[in-house]
Amino acid sequence: MGKHAQHRKLVSGRRGIAALLAAAAIAAATPATACRLALAFALDVSASVDPQEYRLQLDGLGGALLDPAVRAAILRPGGGVALAAYEWSGARQQVMIAPWTMVTDLAALEGFARAVTGHQRAYGEFPTAVGYALGYGAVLLRDAPACARRTLDVSGDGVTNDGFGPDSAYRAFDFDGITVNGLVIGAGNLELMSFYQFQVARGPEAFVEVAADYADYARAMRRKLLREIGEDQVADLTR
Repeated sequence: MGKHAQHRKLVSGRRGIAALLAAAAIAAATPATACRLALAFALDVSASVDPQEYRLQLDGLGGALLDPAVRAAILRPGGGVALAAYEWSGARQQVMIAPWTMVTDLAALEGFARAVTGHQRAYGEFPTAVGYALGYGAVLLRDAPACARRTLDVSGDGVTNDGFGPDSAYRAFDFDGITVNGLVIGAGNLELMSFYQFQVARGPEAFVEVAADYADYARAMRRKLLREIGEDQVADLTR
């Protein structure tokens, strides 16, 4: 083999190694950037929620996820969003609605929304165990895909009347790095609003959204999602 051929082979080999190193660097960086947010929805299905209200809650979440502004926020470039949903009521009544789904395209988002709206209620006669609902969410988020942020989104129309409360849940379960936001259903209920603001919401950027009633749930969830997911969609919160 001549000197020129050897030189070309050496250069080609170096380029190949450089390409492999670059690819490895990209692969190593991917887990941290591939998912912007892991977001789990916890929906109240305690005895205070009648069948019509239950349906408004499921359809409201499914519809809010497919709202054009929310959809654009979820599907924007820069990494996907992982979604999961479960319903909760009594101390041992937590049931998955839809498992973790990595949403990077419209088909995945529509599939998740269908899973939510097509779910059949598991329990309807149990009390309100918010602490247990939070604990279930903490474990669920522990097993979430690796994402830059983790958020638990708790909806409810009542305060704890079964089992331990939120303060005990926050002591017993690992909520490190998890933001807990609330969606209060019942705008005139000051006790409920105070409970969610001061006992349920957790984290430096945590907040509580309010729905006047279950008929207003879709609008409130839309606003909540834009605030949680669409950091650049603040102007659209007027709706």
